[in-house]
This record gives sequence, C-alpha cells and structure tokens, in this order.
Amino acid sequence: MLVALAANPRIRRLVHETVGGLPRQFWWLWVSTLVNKLGAFVITFLALYLTTTRGYSASYAGLVASLFGLGAAIAALGGGVLADRIGRRPTLVAAQLGTALSTAVLGFVDGQVAIAAVAFLVGLFNNASRPAVSAIIADIVPAEDRVRAYSLNFWAINIGFGLSAAVAGLIATQGYLTLFLLDALSTLICAVVIFVRIPETRPDRGSEPARNADGPAIGLGTVFRDGPFMTVVGLNLLLALIYQQSSTTLPVHMGAAGITSTEYGLVIGLNGILIVVLQIPLTRWMEGRSRTGLLIASCLLTGWGFGLAALAGSSAWLFALSVAVWTVGEVLNAPTMMGLVAELSPARARGRYQGVYSLSWSLALFLGPGVGGVVLEHAGPGVLWSACGVIGTLAALGHVLLGRRARAAAAARTGAVTAVETAVETVPAMTDAAAPVAAEPVRPDRAPAQA
Repeated sequence: MLVALAANPRIRRLVHETVGGLPRQFWWLWVSTLVNKLGAFVITFLALYLTTTRGYSASYAGLVASLFGLGAAIAALGGGVLADRIGRRPTLVAAQLGTALSTAVLGFVDGQVAIAAVAFLVGLFNNASRPAVSAIIADIVPAEDRVRAYSLNFWAINIGFGLSAAVAGLIATQGYLTLFLLDALSTLICAVVIFVRIPETRPDRGSEPARNADGPAIGLGTVFRDGPFMTVVGLNLLLALIYQQSSTTLPVHMGAAGITSTEYGLVIGLNGILIVVLQIPLTRWMEGRSRTGLLIASCLLTGWGFGLAALAGSSAWLFALSVAVWTVGEVLNAPTMMGLVAELSPARARGRYQGVYSLSWSLALFLGPGVGGVVLEHAGPGVLWSACGVIGTLAALGHVLLGRRARAAAAARTGAVTAVETAVETVPAMTDAAAPVAAEPVRPDRAPAQA
C-alpha cells in the first residue's frame, strides 16, 4: 500500500511541493532541531518535577519558571546581537553547549536557591539559540518559501516534542535524573550536527554596528523604535503569556486534579502529535487566505482552548480536548507569525529583529508562570483559565485593529505601499532587505500560494 501511494503522481507532487526546493543547509538545521527536541524533557516536566518529586509549592515552581524566563529574556537580545556580530553558527553552537552543560547540572543540584540559579542559566543558554536559528532560515531560504520553511521547522520541533513528552512520562516513573541527562545528550548532539554541517550564513559580515554599503547602522534602538514591528511583538506577547501556562500551571493543575505523570505526558504530548499531523495540510490550506483572519482565529482558539481546562475537572479526556483546541490555534499562528517577522526584518539586522521577537516569548516565560502560579494558588483554576480566554480575545482584537490600519495605509497611498504595511496583511515575495514590492498591485489581506 505504501509503495502504491509513493508511486501515485499526485502524492509525489504533493510531497515535492511540501518539502522540495529548500537548501541542503536547511535540512541539516531541521535534523539538528529534531534531534534536540526528541530529548527536550526538562522544560516540559520541570514544574511537575518541582511540585511532585521535590515537594515545592506551585508558587515556587512558578518562580523557577520565571527565572528561566528571565534568563531567556536576556538571551533573546544578547543572542540576537551576537548572531549579527560574530555570526549565526558560533552563537548557535555556544548556546547549545551551554544548554547541555547547565541542563545536566540541574538534574544534580539540590536546594531552592541552587535550583533557581541553575534554571536561570538553562533559560539563558537555551534561548540564545532561537534568534540564530530563525536568522539562518531567513538567510538561506528565498522569501517565497520562508513560511513553508518555518512551518517545516516548527513541524520538526513538534515531532520531537510529541514523542519526547509521551516517552518522558514513562521514564519519569523511574526517576527524573535520567530525563535531565538525556536532554543534555540530545542538545550536545544537536551542537555537533550544527558545527559539522551548517556553515556561517550571515549575509553582512561587517563590523558592529550592523551596516551594509547601502544602509545606515541598525542597532537595538532602531528595532525598538520600529512601531509596526513592535506592535506585532506586543500582540505576540499576549498570546505567549497564554502558551507558557502549558508547561507550568497546567501540569500543576492536572497533578492537583489527580492526573498522573504518565497521563500528563500523553495529554501534553497530544499537542506535538496533532501539530505533526495537521501542520502540513493546514499550512497548504492557509495559502491565499487572510493573514489577519488567520491570526485572529489563532488567538481565539488559543485563548478559549486553554479556557476549556476550567471545565476538565479530573478527566484526562477533557484536558486532552482543551489541548487539541489550542493546538489548532498554535498551528495557525506559528508559521504565519514567523513569516511576517522574517519579512519585517532587514537582512543586515535579522539577528536583532529575531531577538526582539524572541524577547516577547521570553518575557512571557518570565511573567506568565509567576503570575499564573499565584492566580492558580490563590484564585483557583477557574479564574486562571478564564483569564486566558480574555487575553486571547484581546490579542484577536489587536490584530483586527492592526489589519484595519494596514488596509487604511494601503488605501491612502496610490501604489507605493511600504514593505512594513504590506507585510502586515500579505506574504509577498520580497527581497532580503524587505524592500517594497512594486511589480504588481498589492492585494491586501491575501497571502500568495506557497511555491
């Protein structure tokens, strides 16, 4: 049967359109990401480890996650600057080596202060790789293929995550130290693959501050003064605050409701499995559809998907339904947002732009668990999950307003729409420097079909 499917011309064409035409370096990056995420146990199970095995409170688990997020926030900016200054490859290799070492140490340390300090270091090293990975994809993949490439990379992340979460729940029953060591090993293997197979991709190798022959210097201040880009970052921060509950307050709530670590692993692993199954067909379905509409739908599905957890009681099946709903929102959001950010990022400062975008996730990781832990402990799960629904709705309204501003700006101009305004609503084939597209009329609120 598999042979017959492989011989089917329609199936072959579909596979080629999905994975064909991307550079070899991208696929080595994809492999390194998959290997890394296959062993990404610690972040998923850290809150459950601290509350069930170590016996700490939900508030302390939230504090540790917040310190992890603080390290990640610092690394988002630092990693972005380093990716532009010394290069993507050395930044990525150093970050992975640091992550492997600090993750292994976290499995051995004892005491509240020591655990919190090492968790901060894990967050610092772990997130320093994120701007570099995103910048490499933008460097080596043509603009018309970037949404597809980011979608495939996100797919690899979740293949690894889905499998690791399900297996980790079983491994955890034999002791958590093994999880920490396997996580460190997979990260080390990832660093080796990157060092051996991925060359430096930075398009502008000039000295700091970032500059090229045709453009002025671009520093972090320039990025923070980019109003449309920072609006996108702010809206992503709202959504990221919700997503961070999945690895902190959600497992704590499920543990308190009587859900075992094995059941939790299977339920949260459903997130990765559904992304593996849905990411490619939904990415193709998204072609030519309203970018603003996709972002609005993703915010509502995410917010109220988490909101369903308030009704789950002690049922693993209802928790699984909640996960399934917000996973669909995540599938719609991730490639759409990453493609938008790549378009808004000038080639000579991609590391900085990706770093500031990553900062929204890091700030959410810093703020979300701490606030969520306090709300869960003192106000209860009903208030926490209802708040997620409200925040998702606010983010959706923000995208409505942003889309209207972009359309109004486009209508006010007679042909010369800036790249930033166009990118908010469309996914055009743009130059590496995100230059305006003038070859044909702009069609607001539409994204072209993937190549």
